[in-house]
Amino acid sequence: MAEVTPSDKASTFSDITNELFTSPLNLFLLAVIAFIVYKIYKNQYKQNPHYEPEPELPKMKKRDFTLEELKAYDGNGPDGRILIAVNGKVFDVTKGKRFYGPGGPYAAFGGRDASRGLATFSVTGGSETYDDLSDLNSMEMDSVREWEMQFTDRYDYIGKLLKPGQEATSYSDEEEEATNQETAAEKPKEE
Repeated sequence: MAEVTPSDKASTFSDITNELFTSPLNLFLLAVIAFIVYKIYKNQYKQNPHYEPEPELPKMKKRDFTLEELKAYDGNGPDGRILIAVNGKVFDVTKGKRFYGPGGPYAAFGGRDASRGLATFSVTGGSETYDDLSDLNSMEMDSVREWEMQFTDRYDYIGKLLKPGQEATSYSDEEEEATNQETAAEKPKEE
């Protein structure tokens, strides 16, 4: 095997740099790479703009809602509260205002039953009448249940979405406290 001398290494390095800097295409590619590296490092050290957090609303008392009552909580009310129903359960998603509030990508779900939209991956307003979801296939129903679990983990459960003619449940303070403790026990601990 031939021995590589320092002059051979210098010659190889010289050949590579000569090849890189004499070709217009290679110069262009080097400039693109340098620009990309610059943008990556710039974004890593760029400070996020400081947003004033909105004051947190007091926790809503547990109660049941008709579709008509739910509509009032689309984020356009005086307190800006947003409620969404998923699979018959109503959740307070106000802390997700940038997603579900006015102008958000899922604003069509605010103050509505989002079950069908979540099941079919459609961000539309939904039906004006109670939707029993009986025509969904098993995959779509699994999707609704998965979304329900995600909402349960992330947001406060407020009550049920009432079917037409169904009476609202009267929640006592003790029941509400017990439900809050059960929900807190089900949620994973944040570290």
